[in-house]
Amino acid sequence: MAEERAAASPVEDEAVEEASSSKKKKNSLLEILPTLLKFFAIGLAALVVVVTIAVFTYTVMNGNNSKGQTLIPESSPYIGTKPQYSYSTIVGTVRCNTRDPTPYSVVVDVAIGYTLNDSQAQTEFTSRQFELRDFIRNYFSTKYAEDLMPEKEPQLKQELMELLNTRILDTAKARNIVFNQLSVMEM
Repeated sequence: MAEERAAASPVEDEAVEEASSSKKKKNSLLEILPTLLKFFAIGLAALVVVVTIAVFTYTVMNGNNSKGQTLIPESSPYIGTKPQYSYSTIVGTVRCNTRDPTPYSVVVDVAIGYTLNDSQAQTEFTSRQFELRDFIRNYFSTKYAEDLMPEKEPQLKQELMELLNTRILDTAKARNIVFNQLSVMEM
């Protein structure tokens, strides 16, 4: 039996060591737990403070307005007014065909906007009446029917205005283009 006791004692010693090491691990976890809880509480308190400040700031900024922030009111001095222009209809109605394989007929009546009460521009438009008509006819005859669709009108107006200012007009500047009529019809 002494032999059995001697043989069993190393196993029992290992079991005792394992039990004491697991108690040490548990004790170290119990020592760390208050520190972890302290940091968690600090983080939670910081979050509550930040949310409280945010809500308070939002309430002060909006007053009693429950809608929140809105767009700038239309009467605000920050909204610019759309400039007013004088318009020259000296070009009149122009008819031409598109460059499609099966041409479409284009009828366009263009009004050219220029700076309000600019008599020099009005004089230049009058003196270049035939050049303007010819230029606009050529411009629309180089386009395909799909380029003259209503959704592409803003691009057409911008391109036409830039070309008028760079190729035809000297001192006057076209500031806006308006199509009184733009009809594209299959022939």
